Amino acid sequence: MVTLQPTTTPYLLLRTESGNRYLPLVGSYCWTVGRSDDNNFVLPDRWISRNHAMLQCMETGEFYLIDLGSRNGSFVNGRRVSVPVTLRHGDSLTFGQTELEFFSPTVNYQANAPSSSQSDDLTATSTLHVRRLISVMVVDIRDFTGLTRQLDEKILSELIGTWFRHSGSIIREHGSWVDKYIGDAIMAVWFHGSRGISNEEVGSICHALSDLHKMTEDLYNQYPLPFPLRIGAGINTGYAMVGNTGSGDRPDYTALGDTVNAAFRLESSTKELRLDIALGETTYKYLLPLGAEQSGFKQYTVNLKGYDKPTLTYAGTFADLDSLLERQPQGQ
Repeated sequence: MVTLQPTTTPYLLLRTESGNRYLPLVGSYCWTVGRSDDNNFVLPDRWISRNHAMLQCMETGEFYLIDLGSRNGSFVNGRRVSVPVTLRHGDSLTFGQTELEFFSPTVNYQANAPSSSQSDDLTATSTLHVRRLISVMVVDIRDFTGLTRQLDEKILSELIGTWFRHSGSIIREHGSWVDKYIGDAIMAVWFHGSRGISNEEVGSICHALSDLHKMTEDLYNQYPLPFPLRIGAGINTGYAMVGNTGSGDRPDYTALGDTVNAAFRLESSTKELRLDIALGETTYKYLLPLGAEQSGFKQYTVNLKGYDKPTLTYAGTFADLDSLLERQPQGQ
């Protein structure tokens, strides 16, 4: 453990009888906390599980706390967490009988964000800066409410923590990051060039979704679940304004607008269609060179919440997605 206080880097503060210990959150995007030696931060507290919790840093600079199914739970400001929770500067974290404080200097919230303007006044309300072509993927765990009613709290916490952790790794492997954790869902964003999307880029998005599906299915074999674990997804491509939003003490690099909203609505439409994946028209257009027409995705008209007119979508199953990926040449 480090005893010198970091000056500009995010860190955890552990107060002990022999003095304060500072645990810098640097050199990675993910840190584990637990009793066993394979953790980034080893805490010798018998009330702490061997692999207790994980802190994950997003591309926005935000930090999430994810409980890994610990026996005695993880707490933020006295409240037990069962899904990923965004940490705020000064939050109190409790693992077993060990208390830590989370600190993150404001300047570091933008450290990993793409730079669109270096002259922003961070003390004022930030605005969106750049119009970019993006693809948004929203992935949701199906029947999550049913799981919460039938699963033991410890198993549920470990399950959801494992799913979020693996999801983040898969999406990073395919060129993006988890932009938002939303209860039992995640949102990821891929940024594209102004001239459109290459076959390789759209292929990476499809491979990411296929890997998420397979990972989710595998969890059913690892945990005593009342029914198979499934996901649904919406993918939408279009232009959005991206940049920092919110107040200067909490900027958030993200994308907003109709492209993002439609991705969420498309994911919801899969439940009505009784299918797994719903694609926006533009996303489907970029999939045509990869053989989308022959893969099984079909056109549907859906009424998305908040939209005045019916929307066209191309929807299908994960089997259809795998059929599409099998048609791709090696290397795409």
